[in-house]
Amino acid sequence: MKVGLFQPDIAKPVNKAETVNSLPDVIFESPDGKQIHLADQKGKVVFLNFWATWCPPCIAEMPSINKLYNKLKDNKNVVFIIVDADHNFPKSMPFMAKYHYNMPLYKLASNVPPNLVSNAIPATTIIDKNGQIVFHQDGSADYGNPKVLEYLNKISK
Repeated sequence: MKVGLFQPDIAKPVNKAETVNSLPDVIFESPDGKQIHLADQKGKVVFLNFWATWCPPCIAEMPSINKLYNKLKDNKNVVFIIVDADHNFPKSMPFMAKYHYNMPLYKLASNVPPNLVSNAIPATTIIDKNGQIVFHQDGSADYGNPKVLEYLNKISK
């Protein structure tokens, strides 16, 4: 599956029912046991992606997310949280290594509100510096699109 046909509509307004007034205290845990609290990320742009190794659309979009991550990894105002929806690090870590993906990998360590993720994967949510959901995509997309990079750079200033 090629994701070049599925371009994320960054300009599309988010349903106000999906937004949050403040970042919920969702906790993510890395393979080495370090935790990151979503609530502590206010003041930064958060790129949150839920995926699984068995999901073809997830696999299809991973190269574009990794490309985007590599372009923004030095931007201290942007945080990437790539979440293994299966909580299966013994499977997801070798997958990431096989394809030379260097994005930060996490699993959920707490409950997550439904406005941040749906029952579909992949699911991507972008939260601005004020803690507002400014983008949500159920299904795969091409995050290597220059418009996505431009948008993230703009809202992270």
